[in-house]
This record gives sequence, structure tokens and C-alpha cells, in this order.
Amino acid sequence: MADGDGFGEAAAAAAFFPASAHGLGPPLGWKERLRAGLAGSGGFLWFVAGLGLLYALRVPLRLCDHLTAVTGFLNSLTPKFYVALTGTSSLISGLIFIFEWWYFHKHGTSFIEQVSISHLRPLMGGTESSISEPGAPSSNREGENSRQNFSECKVWRNPLNLFRGAEYRRYTWVTGKEPLTYYDMNLSAQDHQTFFTCDTDFLRPSDTVMQKAWRERNPPARIKAAYQALELNNDCATAYVLLAEEEATTIVDAERLFKQALKAGETIYRRSQQCQHQSPQHEAQLRRDTNVLVYIKRRLAMCARKLGRIKEAVKIMRDLMKEFPPFTMLNIHENLLESLLELQAYADVQAVLAKYDDISLPKSAAICYTAALLKTRTVSDKFSPETACRRGLSTAEINAVEAIHRAVEFNPHVPKYLLEMKSLILPPEHILKRGDSEAIAYAFFHLQHWKRIEGALNLLQCTWEGTFRMIPYPLEKGHLFYPYPSCTETADRELLPTFHHVSVYPKKELPFFIHFTAGLCSSTAMIAFLTHQFPEIMGVFAKAI
Repeated sequence: MADGDGFGEAAAAAAFFPASAHGLGPPLGWKERLRAGLAGSGGFLWFVAGLGLLYALRVPLRLCDHLTAVTGFLNSLTPKFYVALTGTSSLISGLIFIFEWWYFHKHGTSFIEQVSISHLRPLMGGTESSISEPGAPSSNREGENSRQNFSECKVWRNPLNLFRGAEYRRYTWVTGKEPLTYYDMNLSAQDHQTFFTCDTDFLRPSDTVMQKAWRERNPPARIKAAYQALELNNDCATAYVLLAEEEATTIVDAERLFKQALKAGETIYRRSQQCQHQSPQHEAQLRRDTNVLVYIKRRLAMCARKLGRIKEAVKIMRDLMKEFPPFTMLNIHENLLESLLELQAYADVQAVLAKYDDISLPKSAAICYTAALLKTRTVSDKFSPETACRRGLSTAEINAVEAIHRAVEFNPHVPKYLLEMKSLILPPEHILKRGDSEAIAYAFFHLQHWKRIEGALNLLQCTWEGTFRMIPYPLEKGHLFYPYPSCTETADRELLPTFHHVSVYPKKELPFFIHFTAGLCSSTAMIAFLTHQFPEIMGVFAKAI
């Protein structure tokens, strides 16, 4: 839960105390104030000076004669000229309107506004105030908000990510579409280099080959490098991992390769444990071998889950969490939650939530919506909107509705996928918490669990939109969480494929220039039509103006 009271008190203190009380120095003298005033009103002074110069030179420049000539020329124009003028203006403004509309839907901002801010504003002297100091409360608040936005917009590894060869590539074979973006795959390559390589790879030739393989962009080249590593060392665990992820075309084949990787990984891990205290290099090697072993066991658990051996998958995950408790950052508990929901072991799900749905841990859609699902399960089978309106909500129903509101505030994109108001796609390998990518990843695996509980989706449909009446607008402050970050749309567009329509929250208002160009196009088109139909009347009207 966000705690914004400290910022509010700081802002109130800044509003009631003078600037000198905040360490901004002594008040400015009259010379400094005059100089600042002249600098602030420079544009206006130049405008007044220009008008004065124009008035003084009106006789030498014969401005009155030129104005009379222009008036006579305009009076001699025929209605056809006005039809052509207004028609051309309507066409140009219509083209600008279409381009602005396209640019806004593609990039989420106005092209004209962006150009004006980045290029025209510096030319017109628009600069930021230089009076504020870095230590001012407003600067502190902006810095804190930027740090919060950075943490909120951090991209995370999808704990339930699919297998590239057995799932993503099969989708490409069937549909001809690429489900993964280059940005997403590049993040995965960085993850592999972080988890599966270390500074001592040069000591083992097979690890040296695999270090190059993880950096390779071309999938066939990576697979070829994995086979080269196995030729050098038949117990190269990371080579089996790469083949299981990218070459195996079925989950059965992937599981077989991961079992070979597990056998090799356990041998290397035990060997590294014996030498871990000899030098810092051996400690780094142990960390790398631990990462490899944890990754292999986790993927084996996911293979068992996909092949229907749910209890085996749950056992592997539980053992993994007990044996390697520091690896909570991998969010293995989210894999465990999904498997327990498939077993309908709701008491065990509640026990996992009690441990991980804590204020000190980063939230996720899986945690928030699973908590809402458990509370919904107790009342959904008997819930009726008509009955609730007539007699009011019971305590259990109020708890369920509040849990739904909490989940929707954390990620408002999920309900449309659970209610099948938007079509699902394959989830990416990385997700943005509170973003559309996380909503897709959650709904892809958990929609079946909501459908299994009678009335759960009905209760969600009746109550989820009520969340937005509780959140302040604009989103400068959240209700139960921090304000919704403004950077999710940009990150989600890079994580999700182009054929998917990215869900945006809150809905952005159309920029001013879209309204302006639409009005200009419509008005000039109407004037052109009226001038063409009623040339005499419009000619008299133009001359009168």
C-alpha cells in the first residue's frame, strides 16, 4: 500500500513557509528582480517595439496605399477562387488530421505538439525556471516520483514463459506470425548471459563455446554451437538447456533434454560445492552452476505440469523453494500457485498467499487476482445482482468485492481478458507489472481456473468497473497502491507483437491538434460547399468581412 502522506506534508510545509526557511538563500535585490522581470517579459517587449516601429514607418512604406490595393484585389476575386481556396484548405487540414490520428494511435502523442515542444519552444525562449534549487521540496518530490516510475516500469522475467521450440515456434509454423518481439528476445539473451555464464568460462572449452552461443542472435547458429559444446564435453548442462528450449519441438522432447541437463548439472554443482572456498573465481562458478541447476529443475517442473503430472510438478517446486530460498526473485511461487489451482487445492493456495502476499514483497497480478479468486469462490455460486441490490451485500460478498477492486487497481487490464472481451495471444517471455503484458500472461494460464468456479466470472463482471470510481482522477494518487505508472504503454508496445492491440490505461484524451484539424477540415469543407452552391450570397458575405 502506497504511503503518500509524507509527500503531502512536505508540500503543505512548502506552501506555508517562506522560501528562505527552506535554505533557498536571502531574498533577491531590486536589480535582480528587475533583470528577472525583463527576462520574463522579453517577448512582449519585442512585440510592442515592433508595433511602434511599424507605426512610425507607415508613411515611408506607404502602408495605407498597399492596404487599399490589397482590399481592391480581394473585392475583385470571384466565388470560384473562394471555392478553390476553401477546398484546398479542407484537403490539407484533412490530411493533417489523418496523419495526427495515425501518429497518436501509434505513438500515444501528438506529432505537432511533440515538434512544438522539442524544436519551436527553445527558439521562442521557453526554458525551465532557474530559480528552483535541487534541494527544494518540489525537486525531491519529482525525483521520488521518477524513482517510483522507474521501479514500477521495470521489466520482469515471465515466471510461466513458454518454450521457444515446442510452443512459440509451433505457433509461428501454424499462423505465420512471430509471437515474440526482438526487444523481448534480446532481454532473454541478456538473462541467459547473466545466469549461465561467469568469468571462469575460459577454463572449460565447452563453456567458452556456450558463452558465444548465448550471444548469438541466429537460432540455428545457437543450436549448432550447443552441439559443438557437447562434442567438447558431453556433460555440458547449458548446452542441453539451449537444445531443450529451442530445438525440441514437443514438451516430451524438451523434458528428455532437461533430464540430461539435470544429470550433468548436478554433477557439476557438487564439484563446484567442494571447491567454492578456494578462490573468488570458484565462488562465482558455484553461483553460475547454482543458477543453472535451479533453472533446469524449474523447467522440469513446468514440463511435468504441461504433461498433466501436476502433483509431481508441485513436489519439484516445493523442494526447489526449500532447497534454494534466496531464489524468491525468480517468482517460483507463481508457478506453484497455478499448479495448486489446477489441483483445486485451495487451502494450499491460501497458505502460499499468506506467505507471499506481503507488503514488503513486490505485488503481481497472479497474487492479487488469486487472492480475489479465493474470496470470490466462497460467495460466487449464490451471488445474484438483483438479490444483492434488494438486500445489500453480506460481509463475505463485501470482502470478495473489495478483493476484486484491489486486484483491478493493481492491474486494470486483466478483467477484459478474463471476461473474453479481448482476444488472448501467447504471453511474452518478459512482462511489465501492472501492464498489458502481465495481464496477458496471467489470463493465459488462469482463465481456466476462473471458469472452473461457478459464478466467479459473473461476480467479476458485475463489480470490476466499480474500481475506477474509487481511484482519484487524474491518477496523481492511488487508492491501495502507488499511482498507476505512465510508462506502461511504451514498454508494452515493445514487449508485445505488432498484431496485438495494446490495452492502454487510463484512456488518453485526444490531443488539441486532432480536435483543431478536424474542426478546421469540417468548417472549410462546409464553406467550400456553401460557396459553390450559393456564390452570390457568399460573395457578398466575403466582401462584407
